[in-house]
Amino acid sequence: MNKTRDYEELKPKIVLGVAAHPDDLDFSSSATMAKFASEGAKVYYLLLTDGSKGSDDRSISSTDLIAIRHEEQRLALKVLGGQEVTFLDYPDAYLEVTMELKKQIAAEIRKRKPDVVVTMDPTLVYSIERGFINHSDHRAAGQATIDAVFPIARDYLTFPELYEQGLEPHKVKTLLLTNFDNPTYFIDVSQTMDKKFAALKEHASQIKDMSMVQERFTTMAKKLGEQAGYTYAEGFVRLDLPL
Repeated sequence: MNKTRDYEELKPKIVLGVAAHPDDLDFSSSATMAKFASEGAKVYYLLLTDGSKGSDDRSISSTDLIAIRHEEQRLALKVLGGQEVTFLDYPDAYLEVTMELKKQIAAEIRKRKPDVVVTMDPTLVYSIERGFINHSDHRAAGQATIDAVFPIARDYLTFPELYEQGLEPHKVKTLLLTNFDNPTYFIDVSQTMDKKFAALKEHASQIKDMSMVQERFTTMAKKLGEQAGYTYAEGFVRLDLPL
């Protein structure tokens, strides 16, 4: 738990991670997902785009890349102890915050009924410290998910066709926004960093130098852990929502 604010420790039964691309959740929060799974939670992923643009290999087609990245994500979630991945397959790099996207995310929330939803912090546009521009798909995914959590998944009169299809309204208890720069909540992942790196190894189409990735994210997790008194941590902005 966070050492600077009196948060109740999270012990979810069902977790839904929502992100733009295959590998997004594994880079940002997979040690946390592995921790939740090891404690008995059912962990599901919802990926919004097809990942079809994430390669500089000119010999590979978008169609082939989609198939590769789907399988990589399925294998990675299996390593973490998760349940199932759902792909919406919007075109990579073209994701927009639309009512249709919000509806589809809300439908998945109503279907899975998670205690905790993990998604990307849409307020992060760039990081000076890390020399990083946040992908527009990441921002769109985060904003659409926040809107789907509240109020769309909660209110049966919003998209009544979902209710008519048997998808009962659902109130998410906690929203975790992945945030490397300004987290408000830290999760102790000292026992699951190995699972994170095992999951990332499955994303071979995206990672050419696994040793560099492992060094970078170990350093980052150690730095976050120092803020909370852990060996290693992953950081989030945590929102506990009224039921």
